[in-house]
Amino acid sequence: MQRTTMLPENWWDLRAEAVTGKAAAQDAEALRAEIEQLRRALAGRMVIDQACGMVMVLTPCRRGPARNLLVDMARQCNTKLPDVAAAVVAAWEGEPLSRLMQRALQDALRRLYAEDRRCDSRLTGEPSGRGGP
Repeated sequence: MQRTTMLPENWWDLRAEAVTGKAAAQDAEALRAEIEQLRRALAGRMVIDQACGMVMVLTPCRRGPARNLLVDMARQCNTKLPDVAAAVVAAWEGEPLSRLMQRALQDALRRLYAEDRRCDSRLTGEPSGRGGP
């Protein structure tokens, strides 16, 4: 005995819609995740820019050295740059820096000022303090 099953004419269309619906839902979820990641990155960028501005005001330096100071602190503390920047902004608002970040800031400032002195001595023609010829 042979059995035949009748499928509706639009069976393929229904299946395609179901597959397309799943793919669309996956795409939408991937886009939501990407948007959230971009929002976090943008928020991190804003706090880094704010901390750079604070360093520029406090140390009188340009943007490059200010960012390098924050990067140097992040390396020393083994912390991400946005986290260091957030700690610097919080310190500006009265919250104390951790001891590790305080030491990292002191070391980074020493290096910044030492570099600045070397640049100044090159401009004025003074010896840089290194061993002579």
